[in-house]
Amino acid sequence: MALGRGLGSLIPAMTIKRANEEILVETGEQVLQIPVNQIDPNPEQPRKNFSRLEMEELMNSIKEYGIIQPLILIKNNSRYQIIAGERRWRAAKILDFITVPAIVRSIKDNDKLAISLLENIQRKDLNPMEKARGYQRLMDEFNLNQEEISRKIGKSRASIANTLRILTLPEEIQAAINEEKITESHAKALLSADGEEKQKSLLKRILGLGLTVRETERIIEGKKIRKRIELDTNILDKENILSKLLGTKVKIIKRNKKIKVVIELYQDKELDGLIKKIIKNE
Repeated sequence: MALGRGLGSLIPAMTIKRANEEILVETGEQVLQIPVNQIDPNPEQPRKNFSRLEMEELMNSIKEYGIIQPLILIKNNSRYQIIAGERRWRAAKILDFITVPAIVRSIKDNDKLAISLLENIQRKDLNPMEKARGYQRLMDEFNLNQEEISRKIGKSRASIANTLRILTLPEEIQAAINEEKITESHAKALLSADGEEKQKSLLKRILGLGLTVRETERIIEGKKIRKRIELDTNILDKENILSKLLGTKVKIIKRNKKIKVVIELYQDKELDGLIKKIIKNE
């Protein structure tokens, strides 16, 4: 019962807790307190990147309300492996929790990865590359076609097909998507460019000039755009430094003699966390 990103801030914690308890009563499942040091992450977890700001926000929530949603685990010899809830487990480790609430399920080995992939792919905060790789693994390892994936996760077949197409882009473009330097819409625009070299050249222009998706599309269509931007060879390095420091995507745009720094956040708590971090570093 994973919440969409930001939904937890709109629903009182106790309401969520009661809803979870009602579901547990209906399913007959039991929440156990499992030692943190007996739990291992799933090595096949499709999500690999956990931003520092995102983790700080989760830890602040856990400090205030505790872990409201139990982890989903399977028994793995004398230890446990995570099927869902790796972020909560990581946060609990940082906060020095001794145990975490968890539901231990008996799942056949050949079903374990499929369930983990399906649960994680439906997360709101996966980036496009993580989703695309997850879809591809469901196709390769579980012989699911795009229509079957569509039914299981509630997305249109066209949406899945479009996301899968970004796996055909050159590696450096895939890396830019993964690092959130360009959007999925930029990537889809680049797919219509003729050949890898043109795609790579356009990527440099997007990053160097801060091109919008529409501007990128106009260039691909052979149209000229007027964009007065002062280029700085160090801009990308500065963006990377700020992104790592703040734990979120940062874009620096220089127009004429003005510099605009755009910091992407998704909810008020992230903004509060960012302000505290800046004040702390003063």
